[in-house]
Parts: sequence; structure tokens; C-alpha cells
Amino acid sequence: MTVSVLARTRARQWPLATAAATCLLSFMAFWVAQRLAHVNMLDVMVYRAEGETVRAGGDLYAMRATSANLAMTYPPFAGLLFVPLTFVGVPLMRTLATAGNLLLVVALVQLSVQLVRPSLSRAQLWRTTLWVAAIVVWCEPVWTTLRYGQINLLIAVAVLWDFTRREGNRWAGVGIGLATAVKLTPGLFVVLLLAAGLLLWRREKGWNRWLRTAATATAVFLGATAASALILPHDSRRFWTGTLFETGRVGFAEETANQSLRGVLARVMHTDDPGMWWAVTAAVLGGAAMVLAVRAALRGDKALSVIVCAVTALMISPISWSHHWVWCVPLLVLLVDRRDRVRPGWAVAAVALVFVSFALWWVPHDPGRPELDQNAGQMLLSAVYPLTVTALFLGYAGRALARGRQAVAKE
Repeated sequence: MTVSVLARTRARQWPLATAAATCLLSFMAFWVAQRLAHVNMLDVMVYRAEGETVRAGGDLYAMRATSANLAMTYPPFAGLLFVPLTFVGVPLMRTLATAGNLLLVVALVQLSVQLVRPSLSRAQLWRTTLWVAAIVVWCEPVWTTLRYGQINLLIAVAVLWDFTRREGNRWAGVGIGLATAVKLTPGLFVVLLLAAGLLLWRREKGWNRWLRTAATATAVFLGATAASALILPHDSRRFWTGTLFETGRVGFAEETANQSLRGVLARVMHTDDPGMWWAVTAAVLGGAAMVLAVRAALRGDKALSVIVCAVTALMISPISWSHHWVWCVPLLVLLVDRRDRVRPGWAVAAVALVFVSFALWWVPHDPGRPELDQNAGQMLLSAVYPLTVTALFLGYAGRALARGRQAVAKE
């Protein structure tokens, strides 16, 4: 009997050990591939320069860093968070940044699986996480995030941590608040929380977890921003009264790497400023997508609601570099989990191929700004992320309308 129990225990442990070994080998191969590609980790060097500027008492928004002459684009609170990067040497900082981001890949996958399938056992959760992490680490947004040493994975993990807390958890909202204090785009999750929470308030006549999380996120954001203003008064005043509106500091709108609606329109119109065309398009598509997100929240489909909100934020932001699209990880987890509901049957594989193909980089994208003269085929390739998500939105909305008509017909 003891032998039988041991055999069953080993049988259960073996798949987990296999998944762990596979994930480790994949991560090792990824690390080697990045070194062979001579990645420069440009953005983490900029973060370090921002931390050094804060320590030296310099002007955060006048500083320029690296050979690319890059400027500070985040709120002042981010500059405070980057100070610890200055306490170690550059080689160690780069190693720690890569190792930390690989751990964040695992965390992002685990939280994504928890969000989509909260009923999984701990063993099932870990097996699934390790297998998925071994694969998604090779998708373009994750590769590019590690290539530059970006903080996108940390932002996504902070947000998903909040949405995977148990009912009544007093800390839910802290992650979204801090993420918004570092990069403003996660603030759209507060809009989702408020909209869904207020509608639930009217329906249930009471306080609910969505409003509680929104209140916590708002308080944390305001607290972090106020603390930054006390420590860095000049930088805070400059950012909130001027720098915030200088979208040109981030880069040219038409760059291939800009996978937002504004980037798509800039390339289609052969201009670096699509102006009101972008504002109107973003308002219409963003508003419609947020209606889908809120409706999903009211139906209790939190996973769909959160992921729709995330990709909507990427679509309507003035600049969404391809590495910001690490939200493709929870999106792919959701699509694979619900593949039996997705039509046509090959759609899930097609979406996965989009994010692993590096297709947006198949077009000319050197510093001479060739994106201003793209042909139709190049425009399609360099709009691959927004087009994919728009197709998913339209497909989902179409099926929802069809279900509504069927329900009416039955009545």
C-alpha cells in the first residue's frame, strides 16, 4: 500500500517537475538568445539616469540619457522608484533586471491563469503556469520588454494582483494605484471599477468590491502623487502642468513600434500628427470597448472585463510601444481557455501567431522615418496588434448581438 501511495505521489509530481524543467530550459535559451542578440537594455539605463538625477537634485524633465538622448516621460513618482537602480553597478543592474523580468513573466502567467480559471488547484495552477511561461516568453512584446529592460511586466502584474484578490481583501486596489502613479494608462482600470461599481450599486443598493477597489486605487494614486510633490515639488509642478501634454517627448507617432490607434492613423495619413482623426476614433472605439468591459463585469465575467479594459488602454493611448502589449499574455490565456467559443476555429492560433511572429518589424523602420511613406501592405503589417484586437472586439460584439436577437426571438 505504501508503495502504491508513493507511486501515485510521484506520478502527480512528475508533470510539475517536467513543466519546471521545461520552463527553466526555455528561460535559459531565452537569456542566451538575448545575449547573442547584443540587447542594449536601453530603457533600464534611462531609468538609472532618472534615479541618479533625483539623487543629485537635478531637473528630471530637462535630463537626457544614453546615446539616443532619451527624456523622462513618466510622472515624478517613477523617478523616486528608480533611485535603487543607482546602488549597484551597471552590469549587475542589467543582470538583475533580466532575472527580475523573467520572474515577472511567471507571475504574469500565474495571475492570468488565476483570473481566467480561479477554480484550479494549486498543483494545476503551477503546472499550467510553468508550461505557458515557457512558451509566452518568446512572444514579441515580452522579448522586447526584456530587450530594453522595461517595466511593463511589473505594471501588468501589479494590476492583475488586485483583480485576483479574494472578496473583501483590504489591499485590492493598491497595485492599480501604484501602477497609475508610475504610468498613467492603468488609470483606465479605475474608470472600469467605478463604472461597474456604480451600476452594481444601483442594482444591489449597496457598497461592493468594485467601488472598494476603485476607492483604494484612487487613494493610493493620490497619496503617491502627493508624496512625490513634497519630495520633488519642481518636477511635479512641471510634469502636471506641461510635460504631461508633450506627447512628442515619447517619440514620433508614426513609428512602427507605436501599436496604438494614433500610430496606425499617423502611418495611414502619412503624418506625424493625425490630430482630431485620432481623438474621434479613440473616443468611439474606446467608448464601445469600455461598454463591452462594463457589461462583462456586470455579468460576473471579470477576466473578460479586465482584459478588454487593458487592450483598450493600449489602443487609445497616444503611444503604445509594442513592448507595452505584454497584455497579450492574459489575452492568449483567455482565448485558449475559451477556444470552443471562438469562431472561426483557427482564430486562436492566428492571434497567437500575430504575437510571436514579430510581423510589425518586417517593414522598413530605420531612423530615416520610412513609416511616413508606407504602402498598403506595410501599413497592414505595422498595424497588426490594433487590427487583431479590433477584429476580436467586432467578433465578440457580433456574437453578443446574435445571442440577444435569439433570446428575443424565443420570447
